[in-house]
Amino acid sequence: MEKLIAQIKQGKVWPFPGGIHPPGQKTISNSQAIARLPLPDKLVVPLKQHIGANGQLIVEKGQQVLKGQALTKPVANWSVPIHAPTSGTITDICQMPSAHPSALPELCVIIEPDGQDSWCALAPVTTPSQLSHEQLIDIIHDRGIAGMGGAGFPTYIKADSRKAIEYFIVNAVECEPYITADDVLMREHAAGIIAGIEIMQQLLTPTLTIVGIEDNKPEAIAAMQAAAEYNDKIIIQTVPTVYPSGGEKQLIKLLTNKEVPSGGIPADIGVLVQNVGTLFAVHQAVYEGKPLIERVITVTGNTIHNPGNVWALLGTEIKHLLDCQGFSPVPQQRVVMGGPMMGFTLPTVRIGVVKTTNCILAPDHDELAEPGPEKACIRCSACADACPASLLPQQLQWFAKSKEYDKLKEHNLFDCIECGACAYVCPSEIPLVQYYRVAKVEIKEQQAEQVKAERAKERFELRKQRLEREQEARQNRHKRKPAAEKSADEKQKIADALARVKNKPAKDDDKSAVAAAIARAKAKKQNQEATLEPDNSDVALERAARKEQARKYKEQKAASITAAAPDDKKSAVAAAIARAKAKKAAASEDESDNTTAAPTDDKKAAVAAAIARAKAKKAAQAEPAASVENDNSESEVATASPADDKKAAVAAAIARAKAKKAAQAEPAASVENDNSKSEVATASPADDKKAAVAAAIARAKAKKAAKAEQAASVENNNSESEVATASPADDKKAAVAAAIARAKAKKAAQAASVENDNSESEVGTASPADDKKAAVAAAIARAKAKKAAKAEQAASEENDDAENETSATAINEAEIAEDKPEQTAQDKKKAAIAAAIARAKAKKLQQEGSDK
Repeated sequence: MEKLIAQIKQGKVWPFPGGIHPPGQKTISNSQAIARLPLPDKLVVPLKQHIGANGQLIVEKGQQVLKGQALTKPVANWSVPIHAPTSGTITDICQMPSAHPSALPELCVIIEPDGQDSWCALAPVTTPSQLSHEQLIDIIHDRGIAGMGGAGFPTYIKADSRKAIEYFIVNAVECEPYITADDVLMREHAAGIIAGIEIMQQLLTPTLTIVGIEDNKPEAIAAMQAAAEYNDKIIIQTVPTVYPSGGEKQLIKLLTNKEVPSGGIPADIGVLVQNVGTLFAVHQAVYEGKPLIERVITVTGNTIHNPGNVWALLGTEIKHLLDCQGFSPVPQQRVVMGGPMMGFTLPTVRIGVVKTTNCILAPDHDELAEPGPEKACIRCSACADACPASLLPQQLQWFAKSKEYDKLKEHNLFDCIECGACAYVCPSEIPLVQYYRVAKVEIKEQQAEQVKAERAKERFELRKQRLEREQEARQNRHKRKPAAEKSADEKQKIADALARVKNKPAKDDDKSAVAAAIARAKAKKQNQEATLEPDNSDVALERAARKEQARKYKEQKAASITAAAPDDKKSAVAAAIARAKAKKAAASEDESDNTTAAPTDDKKAAVAAAIARAKAKKAAQAEPAASVENDNSESEVATASPADDKKAAVAAAIARAKAKKAAQAEPAASVENDNSKSEVATASPADDKKAAVAAAIARAKAKKAAKAEQAASVENNNSESEVATASPADDKKAAVAAAIARAKAKKAAQAASVENDNSESEVGTASPADDKKAAVAAAIARAKAKKAAKAEQAASEENDDAENETSATAINEAEIAEDKPEQTAQDKKKAAIAAAIARAKAKKLQQEGSDK
């Protein structure tokens, strides 16, 4: 190492491979001092002027800003802030074309200068040697210093290198033609550059600092030697003029004979490189407190009348620079940002200056001719000879055209510095550098997609693992904990209990079922895995007892149904006897009247028979278990006179027909009719018994009146005709009374079970008050019937209506009997008994009246 340092101090340089010697064209712009331009009408300040992430915007539209005020703040690694180049108003924050070959839009802050050029508060440092390492790094970071040689690498990252730096190299070569910004900056501000070098020495503590300058800049070499003569650790080294000796790797090779490995950085070999413009900005940031808001730019070309170097505020439009230097465009004019070798043609001159802008070239067609059409490669190997990175440009171009990205990476495409030397010497005029740029972008996009895919795969795997863990946790939650091992005493107690249950003699099925249930419950409890399971033995015992009780109830119910079968037979026999007697009565009536009876009498007899059959069927259905009462009713029916039943039925049917017709003819019912209806409709359940008694009395009186009417007649053979021609008033009364009695009897049959149980005793002990109520009801009915009789005019129409109504009534009674709501067997039994008793007593009263 000491030998190498001695060689460096002796001025030895080592050549690098390749390189070319294009015409310099530097004397056009380096003969004048750096000029200061007037303020432009507006400044277009891009937020991204360096390698790394954009800062966060901290200003808004319409805000007043001062010169040097921060517009953004760093929010991520490799991020530096942007500052206002002058005081003024922010007129807009929008997308504008970028300083890039693609001119893709990027976010910019548009500032309209106020002409005052007022600075914000600055914090200069007079003795930086007293500041700590972190304080100096923060100053460089906050002032927005970035590499001004071309790449725009944040300076605070390099200054805070964690690797040991042996050689700190200052790049002052400026090898590209036409560019003289660093040359004139060293001539005029050599002391400031040396001050910046010393600040970096304080941060990096290198063994030796080497300033490399091409031998075509004698004034700059002299100025730098004079400024650094007091610092023996700074060596001003002159290098030959070869393009691209200003490349970072090439300059390291020239000055130290070290080579940066492929894919590596200079810090890997203990070397760090900075540009002279960046070091002067570090000096201003520390000693003057100024942020990076302006830089020296070379404006040159045959179309520029006043070529030279100018101090340009960042964000100044290219058009303003050209106009200030006397721009006379030619047809198909080209404006290049950068030099003729590594620069790019601007799509518009409305693009703002950025931190990496070092030259604006406006050549005419003779100075920088348009490239000709691309021709086939002739395999001359001139490109390989000129390549400073020792690459194979021709091979790389083939791989780039065929998009063989893997082979491009194998052939070290990213070691290419895009110097353009290969394209400069190519006789086929193949734009090799353009192929490389496109291929690099596509490879980076492919790598980014692969990174996204890997991250997505990683997230998927992590999510899958998380879901599996959650599922396993859910399954473990539902698993029961293994039961604790029972002690010997507990096991012995369980065994003894099971033995007692098994050895206990069973008295009956109930005890055996209960014992079995207990044994099952205990066995289940013993086999349970959970330690905190509840004891359900009591519940099991109760369930077994309930099941046994239900079984016994079902057996009792089946036995009661079997016992009730003979009663059903008895009721069927009683119904058959009633139908036979009704048929016999109809036959005897026909024989006695066959000589004198009219067709009308036959109809009456048929109606009476239908009524008798319906009543018999109804009695058979409603009385399944009333054996005693059915026997009595059968005897009473047998002793009753058939003729009397038939007459009473005919009279009742005629009365009902007349009453219905009168009700239809007179829409305005009388007050008595309303009262009677309301009384019947609103009868309380307690009055049902009384109504049943009244109905029985009314039926007895009606039959008694019929018998008296029959006794008054002269001849028994003509009894039916007399009934038909009897006084309409008496017939109506009897019919109304009978209808009221039937309605009340039906209502009584539907009474509650408790009331039906006591119906027999209440019928026998009916009070006189109940008889009086029934008499009043009968009187009301007679009055209504009498009033209805006045509305009847034709006796023949009344008879026809009576016949029709009689048949309809018989059918309705049968339907009512069938439509009754289903009752329990016990309720039906009680209701049937009460109805049978009422009918028997009514018929008995009728017989007694006939005998009298």
